[in-house]
Amino acid sequence: MNNLKESLSKALASAPGMDALDPSSLAELFDTPPSPEMGDIAIACFKLSKTLRKSPVVIASDLAAYLNENPVDGIEKAENAGGYLNLFVSDRYRVSILRAILDAGADFGKNETGKGKTMVIDYSSPNIAKRFHIGHLGTTIIGNSIKLLHRFSGYSCVGINYLGDWGTQYGKLVVAFKHWGNENKIREIGIDELNRLYVLFGTESEKDPGLLDEARAEFNKLETGDEENLRLWRMFKEISLKEYMKTYDLLGIEFDSFNGESFYSDKMPAVVEELRAKGLLKLDDGASIVDLSEYDMPPCLILKRDGSSLYPTRDIAAALWRKKEYNFDKCIYVTSAGQSLHFAQWFKVIGLMGYDWEDQLVHVPYGTFSINGEKIASRTGNVVLLDDLFRDAVEKAGAIIDEKNPDLEDRDSVAEAVGIGAVIFNSLLSNRIKDVDFNWDEALNFEGNTGPYAQYSYARACSILRKDPEELPFPGDPALCPEEKELITVLSAFPEKVLRAVKEYEPSVITRFALDVCQSFNRFYNSCPIRTAGPDEKAVRLGLCRAVKNILGSALRLIGLKTPEKI
Repeated sequence: MNNLKESLSKALASAPGMDALDPSSLAELFDTPPSPEMGDIAIACFKLSKTLRKSPVVIASDLAAYLNENPVDGIEKAENAGGYLNLFVSDRYRVSILRAILDAGADFGKNETGKGKTMVIDYSSPNIAKRFHIGHLGTTIIGNSIKLLHRFSGYSCVGINYLGDWGTQYGKLVVAFKHWGNENKIREIGIDELNRLYVLFGTESEKDPGLLDEARAEFNKLETGDEENLRLWRMFKEISLKEYMKTYDLLGIEFDSFNGESFYSDKMPAVVEELRAKGLLKLDDGASIVDLSEYDMPPCLILKRDGSSLYPTRDIAAALWRKKEYNFDKCIYVTSAGQSLHFAQWFKVIGLMGYDWEDQLVHVPYGTFSINGEKIASRTGNVVLLDDLFRDAVEKAGAIIDEKNPDLEDRDSVAEAVGIGAVIFNSLLSNRIKDVDFNWDEALNFEGNTGPYAQYSYARACSILRKDPEELPFPGDPALCPEEKELITVLSAFPEKVLRAVKEYEPSVITRFALDVCQSFNRFYNSCPIRTAGPDEKAVRLGLCRAVKNILGSALRLIGLKTPEKI
């Protein structure tokens, strides 16, 4: 539809009395009428009334008359409807859109806005020696979708897992290991044993505060290169990553770098010296800060009183290194909304240091996650591990498949795709800044606004095409029913949805689009017979099924879902 809207904008701008408007401003006024009977494209002429000094009804009437006398290819008729200009797209043009969709195949919806550009994205980033819990879900799946959307738009993408692998907590773990640990047991049990030791340290240090001094001393040895402590730390990291990779493999997520906080530990002193040399560091009660009061923000803490670094120091060092290494055009950070001030502060420090790429740093915040209304809080012990969540999802999906289609091939892989897909889809359905409440009955419903419903709709399109694989020639003078018209219109919006999702860093744009496709496709499926249709009708309807398979499949994969062809 984009080409048609462009032609319309130019035609309307050339109409008598419209010379005060340029085509681009007119294109921004295009909307979709609330019902098909009112047309396919609408322009609210109320927004033109002030500029043109005419009533909206007169403007809409004049433009309708002009377009009917000077037709634009693809527009069947134009009508004035109480100040709205309603435009009806011809069936011939719709079928040409369908042809273009099918010719593009899996590339339909792709764009080149990112051609020649590099996007770096920092997401997931768990602390090593701890299990994944549902609090990590948002950053992991939102970040993955944003990366996929940018790649679909031509960007060269670098996915970074900025592991939390440095700090006093690893001194605590070393102490716990030396007092109560066993290397063979750790290698046998894995991350659960590391977590047990860490929790045990917390319990024992309450009885013996001297353990905290030991932990600081052991971390200092780690920072200064003690070989034994470095060996232990590498083991902790290796075991943690091995566990995390199981989750990433389950989600189909890959990273280009696992450079965590430790990677930048030797790069922070240079940042502090640069800040000092540029006159940005100030002492405040013994701590070193960058004053941001001029920008209505609290000071950005760079060094504690004891001279140790803080998160902003590490993040600034990481950004400087990544800019030098990747020369990014965008560097995106996907974290909870609670960290928004932190990112605003050190982004501003980057600018104050004289770097002109502050505006290339992007924080993408998201809301909280809960299950059945209960928020997740590690301090109260209300933690749901991702492994448990995914295991429950796959088991529940398998039970539904056993009930609905007990003879399904590859039952286990489909149950995994549907169960994991249900979790992802439910989490990406609403605007990312909104809080997510996960409910099993809703998330695994095959008839609601869910992942299983979307995957089942995709499988339905695949099933139709397996029965009728032949591609028939399209009619020269088609006559489309309302459901066919609607489905073509919905499918044609995919490129616009991708552009919007990338611009707004908003995967839910694609999730909701996928639901629009499913709903329109199922109305079409229930109203338009295929196997008993005549040759012309059958050609168009099979073409629509192919288009749905291509576009719905692309949309689901862009939000991280798998697309089984049989469910």
